[in-house]
Amino acid sequence: MKNREFAVERTDRIASKIYYSMGEVSDLTGLEPHVLRYWESQFDSLNIKKNRAGNRVFVRKDIDLVFLLKHLLYEWKFSIKGARLEIADLGGKPTKRSKSLSAQDEYPLTRIWEGLRELREVFDTNTSSDESK
Repeated sequence: MKNREFAVERTDRIASKIYYSMGEVSDLTGLEPHVLRYWESQFDSLNIKKNRAGNRVFVRKDIDLVFLLKHLLYEWKFSIKGARLEIADLGGKPTKRSKSLSAQDEYPLTRIWEGLRELREVFDTNTSSDESK
């Protein structure tokens, strides 16, 4: 539970720059680099570029996708195949599960992540009010 809270808090403090190294993304997400490399091989939508030196460089939308994948795989317990289908649904045409997404959104995953963060705040306030009783 603390890892999840740590990850959510860290997303708000991500430095605004264009490219992030594998180590930086690993620190931000709390995931090991080998996990990020494996996810890169399993999810076509996670298209990590490499610089001239051959090092992987992430952009902000890649980091948002990593956080979404972490949420789907670790918290919602999706399989790799299920997460792949969910990401395809979210990135493509709106489906029954993603009607609220506009197909013309530039960063639909960012909106989803923000929605998850808002839900988290609601649950945290409900939990704290229940504990005070």
